[in-house]
Amino acid sequence: MTGLIDRFLKYVTFDTQSNPSQATCPSTPGQTEFARFLQQELIELGLSDVTLDANGYIMATLPSNVEADIPAIGFIAHMDTAPDASGKDVKPQLVENYQGGDIALGKGDVVLSPIQYRDLHALHGHDIITTDGTTLLGADNKAGIAEIISAVEFLMANPEIPHGDIKIGFTPDEEIGRGADLFDVDKFAAKWAYTVDGGPVGELEYENFNAAAALVEFKGVSVHPGTAKGKMVNAMTAAARFHADMPLEETPECTSGYEGFYHLHNAQMSLTDSSLHYILRDFDKDELARKKAYLEDKVATFNAQGNKVSLTITDNYSNMREMVEPHPHIIEIAKQAMERCEVKPNIKPIRGGTDGARLSFMGLPCPNLFTGGYNFHGIHEFITVQGMELAVKVIVQIAKDTAIRYR
Repeated sequence: MTGLIDRFLKYVTFDTQSNPSQATCPSTPGQTEFARFLQQELIELGLSDVTLDANGYIMATLPSNVEADIPAIGFIAHMDTAPDASGKDVKPQLVENYQGGDIALGKGDVVLSPIQYRDLHALHGHDIITTDGTTLLGADNKAGIAEIISAVEFLMANPEIPHGDIKIGFTPDEEIGRGADLFDVDKFAAKWAYTVDGGPVGELEYENFNAAAALVEFKGVSVHPGTAKGKMVNAMTAAARFHADMPLEETPECTSGYEGFYHLHNAQMSLTDSSLHYILRDFDKDELARKKAYLEDKVATFNAQGNKVSLTITDNYSNMREMVEPHPHIIEIAKQAMERCEVKPNIKPIRGGTDGARLSFMGLPCPNLFTGGYNFHGIHEFITVQGMELAVKVIVQIAKDTAIRYR
């Protein structure tokens, strides 16, 4: 495990924030730079079939060390960080043997507080890696990459541990919903895989949101405000009225578990042209359809009142449960591996999505494993050294248990 943290701390120095406004793949040059670095690392490690394609996807193989016909399994993580917070000039800090209380982030007045982030109460005695309060950390998902590579390195150093072919895949642009767009499932050649992209220790997920995006556009009429009576139509006012009438109890800050939501992700405002960008999420397809219908009815009502409003809804991804449940052994192997590593499995739905959701519908069943991280996508992101070490152990155990099961 000695190289695990050094590896992770090196990875977070790469600025790999993805950009939804760019059509290229990868969407940012920093991802290409990081991909080349990883390609060279995998070659130097001695893996087989190390490739980096023109779209920034990395694949490699740790060949089987047993003669039996063991199904090839994969481990996948993404290279980009979220656009929600800066990923440039990340300056991580290590808090050893945390004993409670606020953790100061950098030299400013930003703190990581157990009052706001209650997970910290259970982490006394742990070594915690935080940000300096100016950027995200990048544990989502560079921790997953570091854990996968460290697990493979451990297997190579301990050839007495049996395993079949282990396939490694690192993807670009997961955070902007494109991570699986150009993933070559046939080339990857695994029977099933696991994304290592989850949060706290023990998370094991094979359900995710059904997801859609909704763009609501408002057209206005500009007239000098001194002579505007009966003539001006303020698109910003219409947009504000529209959002103010959305169901408050169905927002991210008011929902949990299996509850879905409408989320106003961003807005552009001017007098003549305004738009509201929503994401719609629900684990149940019928409930997602209800949310779409609600917006359609709301737009129709606004237009009946004399407004000029248009609605565009785009489906993003679906709940992978229907593609994973027919293969219960995939979950059982991961669950058993956690238990053997003295990790209590926490099987829960992902209140989001992963590359695994799309990949599962592309023929590669792909549940999600924990990384040991918390508070992704913001300046309060952190991860524990102990959590990362356990993730490595679980990956190794999954490889071993799969070989034993099919040998």
